[in-house]
Amino acid sequence: MDIHSKIYVAGHRGLVGSAILNNLRSKGYNNIVTRTSSELDLRDQSAAKSFFEDEKPEYVFLAAAKVGGIIANNTYRADFIYDNLQIQNNVIHYSFKAEVKKLLFLGSTCIYPKECPQPMKEEYLLTSVLEYTNEPYAISKIAGIKMCESYNIQYGTNFFSVMPTNLYGPNDNFDLEKSHVLPALMRKIHLGKCLEDNDWSAVRNDFDKNPVEGVDGKSSEQQILEKMEKYGIKKDSTGKVQIEIWGSGNPMREFLWSEEMADACVFIMENVNFDDVVKDRSEIRNTHINIGTGQDVSIRELADLIKFRVGFKGEFYFNTDKPDGTMKKLTDVSKLHGLGWHHRIGIEEGIERMYEWYLA
Repeated sequence: MDIHSKIYVAGHRGLVGSAILNNLRSKGYNNIVTRTSSELDLRDQSAAKSFFEDEKPEYVFLAAAKVGGIIANNTYRADFIYDNLQIQNNVIHYSFKAEVKKLLFLGSTCIYPKECPQPMKEEYLLTSVLEYTNEPYAISKIAGIKMCESYNIQYGTNFFSVMPTNLYGPNDNFDLEKSHVLPALMRKIHLGKCLEDNDWSAVRNDFDKNPVEGVDGKSSEQQILEKMEKYGIKKDSTGKVQIEIWGSGNPMREFLWSEEMADACVFIMENVNFDDVVKDRSEIRNTHINIGTGQDVSIRELADLIKFRVGFKGEFYFNTDKPDGTMKKLTDVSKLHGLGWHHRIGIEEGIERMYEWYLA
């Protein structure tokens, strides 16, 4: 890529896409194409076809996807597999038709088996059964990997797949039902701190910016309290605040600052070709690249780190009637390191940055 190359960032408003867009702009790329989902529904084959025929991008970052946490993945299973398959099928196929020079498809480390050996190497893909709660999403992402590989083999395209670990950062989703674990915990602990301080101005401000099931900052105190209690934030008669966390708190998770993930993606697009990752292979498979830190923390440790930063003094209740999900998910990032990229921001610094962004 050069700074005048025409680059399409699909999903530029999300956590992943916005970080990639900002990274490209910071490096001087000046011919970037974007569309909101209301302007271009990538699930619509004819709309996607017309877009690629009209715009003819040279490079594509495929960050558009339906994403969510354990509740959303387990509840909206049909939506997750249908929407993601439709989006990636259309973008990858019409990128081929438009003779796109290079495409980067973003997946997730949930593609790996539930009982995957740790740390998870790229070669462990499809060696055992998936975690049930996010199986539809994982299958769609595995299909995307195989689609990129297959188009490369049959048509000589230069399409990449990268599998980032759990991401967090600016423009994250703080919806209490649909967000991932770190932003969900941060918002719940922040609201817990507000209740602890009896700071209703801050509570209402939070609900105005992120309404919960139709309840916003203009709703009654009782309505707001009911919604908070539904999502595990409650205050007893003594003023003590308790926050519910699903599962035992023991699962280990790896977290990567979203802006670093974006930097890794742009680095790969600038410096790596498909041929670089398939040298001397008799069978071309598992060509995706893990993006992560190679370091993890337990959900309990994560909650304590956020609690310390927010200044919350209440208690956590770990609801073991709820699922833990996979107990450990740590990526092997040796392939990425071998290509020349390493992360720099640790979890403590990331939480500090994230909370400052959330408050702003």
